[in-house]
Amino acid sequence: MSEKSRIVILGIFAADTAYKAKRLPHIAETLMGSGFTLGPGGKGSNQAIAAAKAGGKVTFISRVGNDPFGAMALSAYAEAGVKANVMKMDGVSSGAAFIFVDEVSGDNAIIVAPGAAGLIGIEDVDANRAEIESAAIFMTQLEQPLEAAMHGLSMAKRAGATTIFNPAPAHAIPDSIYSLCDFIVPNEVEAAELVGHAIETDEQARAAASTLLDRGARAVIITLGARGALYHTAGQSQLVSAFSAGNVIDTTGAGDAFLGGFATAISEGQAPIEAVRFGCATAAIAVTRPGTAPAMPSRAEIDTLLRSS
Repeated sequence: MSEKSRIVILGIFAADTAYKAKRLPHIAETLMGSGFTLGPGGKGSNQAIAAAKAGGKVTFISRVGNDPFGAMALSAYAEAGVKANVMKMDGVSSGAAFIFVDEVSGDNAIIVAPGAAGLIGIEDVDANRAEIESAAIFMTQLEQPLEAAMHGLSMAKRAGATTIFNPAPAHAIPDSIYSLCDFIVPNEVEAAELVGHAIETDEQARAAASTLLDRGARAVIITLGARGALYHTAGQSQLVSAFSAGNVIDTTGAGDAFLGGFATAISEGQAPIEAVRFGCATAAIAVTRPGTAPAMPSRAEIDTLLRSS
């Protein structure tokens, strides 16, 4: 794989503390849970590990604290084969996330405290200019400050890299960001927040995707959970069905698995619709396992599912 095939991801690391229970507790209530896991997480970090395990050549840009959670992050990158351009900071904790997992459905709710990664800024992007400008793919999200994400997308776009923007977690973004996106990839909740209407049907998803195209994005992919993903451009609109790889245990990292797989496939020159299928297969395997980064499948597992479907 050539250097130009490298995937560069800007994002946060957060140690995932995941609690499985029947429901969330009310204020002042204590509930007994049925399970707990601790492991590496954060959207950008998960995407980097997913892409590397799927066969991508990945550099991850972030910050962590000089603490046990930071050590966990660096160990996870070494194990997955991610090049970690990660600043270790004294006196600031690494990011952490509280994750509630419904023990019946596997659905989740998350609170993220970015810690050191919340201090990512334009200077982190500038320090990695050579990596970004030589990359095939640049991908980022919204867990780190918006200014850093926009600076990275702009730098990558000017250099001719393919840009992938995951507008998560959902909040208002400036219209100027859309023209920086070769692919904008929200889930249905995030897309609904961006366009101001519910996304409960395929028709509503297509309407939302058309709105995002009108704002300047080159292509829109809306991930739809168990329904799959919608790929939508000015000349093509196709719903890619979800794969089944077994019982769903934990959906926490599904979107990150999709994005990591999708970015890897695009970096290899696969057509976008085939890359969406590759992303869907990656996510389908990940949700059958507990945790986030540890659940990301290998390339062999993804290829096996694609061949059998």
